[in-house]
This record gives sequence, structure tokens and C-alpha cells, in this order.
Amino acid sequence: MPKPKVAFYWCSSCGGCEESIVDLHEDILKVVEAVDIVFWPVALDFKLKDVEAMPDGSIAVSFINGAIRMSEQEEAVKLLRRKSQLVVAHGSCAHLGGIPGLANLWDRKSIFARVYREVPSVDNPAGIFPQDQTLTPQGTLDLPSFYDTVKTLDQTIDVDYYLPGCAPPKDLILAALKAILTCELPPKGSVLAPKTTLCDTCPRKDSKPEKTVLKDIKRPHQVMIDPEKCFLDQGLICAGPATRSGCGEKCIKANMPCRGCFGPTDEVQDQGAKLLSALASLYDVSDEAEAQKLADSIVDLSGTLYRFSLPASILRRKQGVA
Repeated sequence: MPKPKVAFYWCSSCGGCEESIVDLHEDILKVVEAVDIVFWPVALDFKLKDVEAMPDGSIAVSFINGAIRMSEQEEAVKLLRRKSQLVVAHGSCAHLGGIPGLANLWDRKSIFARVYREVPSVDNPAGIFPQDQTLTPQGTLDLPSFYDTVKTLDQTIDVDYYLPGCAPPKDLILAALKAILTCELPPKGSVLAPKTTLCDTCPRKDSKPEKTVLKDIKRPHQVMIDPEKCFLDQGLICAGPATRSGCGEKCIKANMPCRGCFGPTDEVQDQGAKLLSALASLYDVSDEAEAQKLADSIVDLSGTLYRFSLPASILRRKQGVA
């Protein structure tokens, strides 16, 4: 009996989700034994034309990581969608837009101006920017288009399941593969992780006082962090109240506050708004001036609230830009 065909593809991301597959270590041998990997450009010599030659629906599942930023990514994921029975959004960038999604605070024109002209280390006196088409002696060279707006995977193609995290942990990946291979999947559209918040599983939850009060906000490098005490109670912004559990609390155990890479729970539509609401409820100020001072002390407010989820939020991008 032929083994189910599996594909992996990398869009706009750091590559950590590809590493999460390699980080299965010896368990990757069990994966290779159970499935036939038919497309994995980062690790194996397959081309898109190999996928194009496959019958539609012949791939059991495609794991796609990264946000959609370029035209070639949109074309590739639409091809994989047509060839696949299931598509799993693998990691924060495919799930919510991730760190690349913070580019939605700008547009293509301003990003190109910054990267190719304004950065102090750039030497580009002619102000040459990347072009979609370049005329060469051999003909016109077409390059992928750089979009104005970063999109999540499900804003481009239909997605069946979501593996959250930056990057998804090993146990969640193996559990997802097992569920797919045994046809024991939850309803379509499910996030393959627990439904509770990180605060519910946080090893410091017993240290959290009945009423946490924020009088000032600190950054991790400004204080000696108590490794046993709730971060919020130490004045440090922790995204735990607005973030899904299932990560294994690795950041917490490393004495770093949660940054929210697992995204919101099923009950929350907008992770940034939820975190803002949670922080506002902890403010202990007596007038508007004090409230403004406390709010101003948060460095990069939009990046803090929407570090992994701006494209998936109700905002999607900065208003008035493109």
C-alpha cells in the first residue's frame, strides 16, 4: 500500500518552522517511514514542476509555513492547495502573519525606500529599487512581485488546520501527523493546540496575586527578573492572558515573558485588543495624565500588542497606508 504523500513549503518567514521539522531529531525517521515526502525545497531537490505534474488531490497533506508577501508564494500555495487533500498552516507566520506581518505598518514604497536608500550602510546613489521586470540582452527577466500587504495563509487559500507557534513545538507536530495519518482529526479550522490560555498552564500562576496592579512598566533588560514570580506582577508585559497555551512554557521557564506566538484562544478574535484590555484592567492610575504616561512607557505599542498577529487582526494593517 503506498504511503501518504506529504509536502512542506516555506513562504515569508525566518526558516524556524523548517528547523522545527529537522528538530524532530530521531522521530523524523518515524515520519519518513510513515509518509512519502514529495516536496520539501529547503531539504530535498524537488521543483514546483514536480508538483505541477502530480494529479490534483494526490498529496495527503501540505504543511505550509510563512506569511504571503510575494507573488511566487501566492502561486505556490495555490498550486499546493489544488494538489493537496489537507493544508496545515505551520507556525505563527502562516497562522497569523507573524513577525513579517508587522510590515503592514508600512507599504511597499516606504519599505523599499528604507531598505534600498535610507539605511546608513546602503550605498545606492542612483536610488535603484527592485523591479518586477528587467530587460536583458536575452529577453525580459521576470521577478516575483513584492506586495504592499502581508497576508496570512488563510487570506490566500483555504486552510484546514493550524499548528501555532514560533516555531511549533515537536510534540504538537508529531501529534498533528499522527492525527492526520489515523484520520482522528478535530473539526476543520481547528488550531491543533489546547484551548486554554497560557496563564492557565503557567508555572508561575500560583505567584500571581488576587489583584495585580501596574504602576509602571519595565522592559526585561531594566530589572533583575524574579524567576518564580508572575511577570505582570513585576511590571513586565507578558502576553499570557491573551495567548493560547501548548508551547510548553519554554520562554517562561527561560525567565522571559510570553510574547504571544501561539496566538489567541478560540474565544478571542483580536489578540492585540485582548492584551490591551488585559493591561488596561491592571493600570492603577488616578487621572488621564498618569494613564497617558503609563501608556507612553510601552516601547513600540503596536509591535508589542500585535507582534505575531497584525495581518490576522481586525486591523489587518495600518489605516491609511496603501
